[in-house]
Amino acid sequence: MTPPPARPAHQRKHDTLHRLEHDVDAWVATADPGTGEPYMVPLSFLWDGATLLLATAAASPTAANLQANGKARLGLGTTRDVVLIEGTVETLRMADLSTQAGDAFAAKTGFDPRELASPYLYFRVRPQRVQAWREVNELDERDLMTGGRWHVE
Repeated sequence: MTPPPARPAHQRKHDTLHRLEHDVDAWVATADPGTGEPYMVPLSFLWDGATLLLATAAASPTAANLQANGKARLGLGTTRDVVLIEGTVETLRMADLSTQAGDAFAAKTGFDPRELASPYLYFRVRPQRVQAWREVNELDERDLMTGGRWHVE
């Protein structure tokens, strides 16, 4: 099978931003700070143009790992059209989240943790590295962002 031609960086960034704006779920990978044990779960997210907003049960391993490490890795898409995001994490308690952000998260994801009896936390992920590729012909230039800065306009 011959892969389609490699997309230029500006097209991959455009496609990545489209995915961030329209996808609802991402695979979120964290690690236990004491053991290094990896943990990965699917979580819904809201992209605000600069950060991703996630929510998970306060008692979950993901919440514990995100709070302890302050880092996460997220995967969107399929293995033949992947976006990987490494980012720093800020923990937000319910009281820290604006009504506008909570409403936007609920509207996009169809899930409102504010309505649940069990405690939830929100996490704001600020991308530091973004990679995107479809096939091997896009691997060499898969880095679209490093150090929190986009390489292309």
